[in-house]
Amino acid sequence: MIKFKLILLLLFANILYATIVIDDKIQKLEILSSSQIYIDKTRKLTINDIAFKDIKFKANDKALLGFGYSPDFNVWIKFTLKNGSNKTIHKILEYGNSMTTDVVFYDVENHQEVQDGLLNISSKRNSINPTFKITLEPNQSKIYYLKVSSYITTMIVKLNLWEHNKFYKSEIKHQVTLALFFGAMLILAVYNLFVYFFTRDISYLFYVLYIFGISFHHTLYVGIANIYLVNQVTMGYIVQFASLFIALPIFFLSLFFKNFLQLTSYPIWNRILNLLLLLFVFSVIIFLITDIFNKYRNIFAVLVLVYLIIMTIYLTYKKNRQAYFILIGWIILISGILSMYLSSIGVLNIYQSFPYIVELSLLLEALLFSIALSDKINTLKTKLIIQKKTENERLEIQVFEKTKDLKLSLEEKTLLLQELNHRVKNNMQMIVSLIRLQTNDIDDKKVQALFLTTQNRLNAMSELHELLYQKEDISYINAYEYFTTLIEGLQDTYTQDISIHYNIDTDLQTEQAISCGIILNELVTNCLKYAFKDKKIKDRDSCIDITLSKFEDRYTLIVKDNGVGYDQEEVKKSFGLILVTTLTESKLQGSITIDTQNGVETIIKWREEDEEN
Repeated sequence: MIKFKLILLLLFANILYATIVIDDKIQKLEILSSSQIYIDKTRKLTINDIAFKDIKFKANDKALLGFGYSPDFNVWIKFTLKNGSNKTIHKILEYGNSMTTDVVFYDVENHQEVQDGLLNISSKRNSINPTFKITLEPNQSKIYYLKVSSYITTMIVKLNLWEHNKFYKSEIKHQVTLALFFGAMLILAVYNLFVYFFTRDISYLFYVLYIFGISFHHTLYVGIANIYLVNQVTMGYIVQFASLFIALPIFFLSLFFKNFLQLTSYPIWNRILNLLLLLFVFSVIIFLITDIFNKYRNIFAVLVLVYLIIMTIYLTYKKNRQAYFILIGWIILISGILSMYLSSIGVLNIYQSFPYIVELSLLLEALLFSIALSDKINTLKTKLIIQKKTENERLEIQVFEKTKDLKLSLEEKTLLLQELNHRVKNNMQMIVSLIRLQTNDIDDKKVQALFLTTQNRLNAMSELHELLYQKEDISYINAYEYFTTLIEGLQDTYTQDISIHYNIDTDLQTEQAISCGIILNELVTNCLKYAFKDKKIKDRDSCIDITLSKFEDRYTLIVKDNGVGYDQEEVKKSFGLILVTTLTESKLQGSITIDTQNGVETIIKWREEDEEN
C-alpha cells in the first residue's frame, strides 16, 4: 500500500513538473524543451520499467537533441499534455527526423503503443517524418512516452505538436520544396549526361554519377525515399549497406576530381589519391561484411575528402583555373555538411532558422561544378582555336616550302624532259641524215623508196620531239602545228603540186600524238605517192583533206584525197596499211574505215580514256 502511494506521488510530482497546457487554438508547438529525458545505456528497459519504477528523468530545455550516428543507447522522452479547454482536441505529434531507425510512441493510460521510424514505416503514412495522433478530452491531462533508438543512422530528436490542417499544409510545402530541389539536381545530371555523350569527356560521366549518388543519399536523409521510392524490405537492405551508399558519391566525386583537374600532371599527389581510394574501397568492403571497427566506418571517407580539399587548395595556389571553381564548391559543400553534422550532434540547430541549408549547399555546389565543366569546355575550345590557328600557320609554311620544292623539282624535271626530247630529236635527225647519205649510194629504186619511207617515219617522230622540246606542258600537243610541220616535210620530199586542207579543232595527248603522227605520215605518203599518178587527175586540182575533231571523249581523224583510189584487195598486205591498222587497233584501241570509191577516205575513231600509257 505504501509502495502504491509512493508511485502515485511520483506520478503526480512529474505531472506538476512538466505539464504542457494546450488548447484547440494552438497551431504548432515545440514540446521537446518542456519534456524530460532519460538515457537507457542498457537498452533493456521496457515501458513498464519506465512508467512504474523509480526512473530519474532529467529536465530538458533544448528544442533539438542530436546524438550523432548510431549511438549505442535508447533515449526515453517523457512529456505531459493538458487540455486547458472545455472541448475535445485532436493534435498530431511529429517526430522531426525521418532517419531514426525506431520510434515507439506510448499512451500508457490507454494501453496504446505505436511503432514508427525508418524501419517501421506504415503503408498509410504519407508524411516524411513519423507522426502520432493525440486526443485529449476537456481538461484532461495525460503522460506520453517516446522511445527512440538508431543503431546505424543519425538520431536527432525534435518534437512538434500540430493542428491537423496546419501540419498538412506545412508538410505539402516541405515536400514540394524538396521535389523542386531533386528536380533541379536531376536536370543538372541529365544535362551533363548529354554533354558527356557529345564530348566523351569522362569527367562529365563521373560528375553525373556523383549527382545521382548524392541525390539518392539525400532522398534517404530527408525521408523522401522512405515513403515514395522504396518499401520496408528494400529499406532494410539499404540500412544494412549504408556504408556503400555513403561511399559511392564520395568515390565518384574523387574520380571526377582526378579527371577534371588532370591530376596525372601531378604524379605524386595522384599516386597518394589512388592509394587512399584503394584503402577507401577496401574499408567499405570490410564494413559491409563485418561489424569490426563499425564506429570508424567513415574514417577513410573523411580522409579522402580532406585530401581532396588539400589538393584543391594546392592547385589553387598553383593557379589552376578549374581549381578556383572546385574550391568555392568545397566551401559551399563543407558548410552544408558541417551544419548537418553539428545539428546531428546537437551543437548547432541551424535548421530552426534555415531548414533547407543542406539542400541549398548541395544545389549550389552541383551548379558550380556544372559551370566549372562548361568553363573547361570554353577553355579547351579557346586552346583548340589557338592551336588550330598555329597549326594552320605551320601547315601553310610547310605547304609553301613543299610547293616551292615541288616547283623547283618540276622545273628541273621539265628541263630534263626538254633536254631529253631535244637529244632524242637530234639523234633521230642524225639517223635520218645517215639514211639519206646511204640512200644516195643506192641505185635500186625500190630500195631507195624503202629508205625514203623509213626516213619519213623517223621524221614524224622527230618533229614530235621537237615540239615537246619547245613546250613547257608536254601533256598535250598542238595537233595543227604538229600535222602541218609533218606534212610540209613530206611535200618537200615528193615535190608535187597538191593542196593540203586542214580542219583541226582539238589538241592531242602526247601518247596519242605519237601514234597519230605515224598514221598520218603513212596515209599522206600514200596519197602523195599513188593518188595522183594519173595524168587526168594531175590536170585538175589535186587536194588532200585532213580533219581532226573531238566530240565529248571521242576523237575522229579523217584523211581524204580526190585521187584515183585503189583496189583494197590488192594492197591489203601492204606494210604501210598494216602499220596504220595495227596502231589504230592496238595503241589507240579504236576503229578504222577505208573507202576507196571516189579517191581514198580513211576514217579512224577512238576514245580518249582508252589511250594506252
